[in-house]
Amino acid sequence: MDLRQLEYFVAVVEEGTFTRAAARTGVSQPGISAQVRQLERELGAELLDRSGRTVRPTPAGDAALEPARGALAAASAVRQAVGDVVGVLRGRLTVGMVTGCTVQPLFAGLAGFHRAHPAIDLTLFEDTSERLVDGVRQGTVDLALVGTAGRPRGTAWRAVASERLVVLAPPDHPLHRASPVTLEHVTAHPVVCMPRGTGIRTVLDRACAARGLEPDIAVEASAAEAIADLAASGIGVAVLSESMAPSVADRLSSHLIADVADRADLGLAWSSTPGPALVRLAEHVNRAFGPPPE
Repeated sequence: MDLRQLEYFVAVVEEGTFTRAAARTGVSQPGISAQVRQLERELGAELLDRSGRTVRPTPAGDAALEPARGALAAASAVRQAVGDVVGVLRGRLTVGMVTGCTVQPLFAGLAGFHRAHPAIDLTLFEDTSERLVDGVRQGTVDLALVGTAGRPRGTAWRAVASERLVVLAPPDHPLHRASPVTLEHVTAHPVVCMPRGTGIRTVLDRACAARGLEPDIAVEASAAEAIADLAASGIGVAVLSESMAPSVADRLSSHLIADVADRADLGLAWSSTPGPALVRLAEHVNRAFGPPPE
């Protein structure tokens, strides 16, 4: 067996499908499948149950998973230790960003890091904030830009933005007759919003639960622009964060939701025990974002 086979096996288990594992590792799906099959032949046991829609580890796979992760971590530590001695950072870092969120300072920070450390390969992918934070905790994601409702546990954290929720609707919508606009006014209409696991949705769900309200979620979408377009079409009122409102002011009027004081946070999460390469990456990205919000 070799480290690539272990890496692909771990990726398939963590992602649940060969397709997502292929996207994560940058290898074709048939290539990953062939390497995992070769690993199974060498070990003399099937490691994966491929019979369902989601690939799951067999009992033998469960037994192999943690040793495989340990071997990959040990190999990375060896490379890093040697790199530190010779003064050259090498290896690979995986960076995640919440789906539908395009934030230029993140890209600027990654570009600056790549110029300074070209021997480190960077992988960038999108996912839900919840899955990205779990990946940071588990060590499969090195740094992630995520939306949360407060600081996520078990990670280093730096907020990029912290904003209250607004509701948006076409100018002639009856919602605008209320003053101030409360959460009860919002939930009297179908709602278009972010999916579960995002900071905005977490704040909305917690506020509704605290007041005994059950919103009628008409549509979930990951991109703010899509949510605004759906609201403009009349499907429902949109719930977003403050800074997202000005870009759609030509077709939607907005109000702060007066009785929701909690804020949706957008920020960077990374390992609380970073290696030298991740320390430098976090420095570059934090510098690109400038001072944190007050």
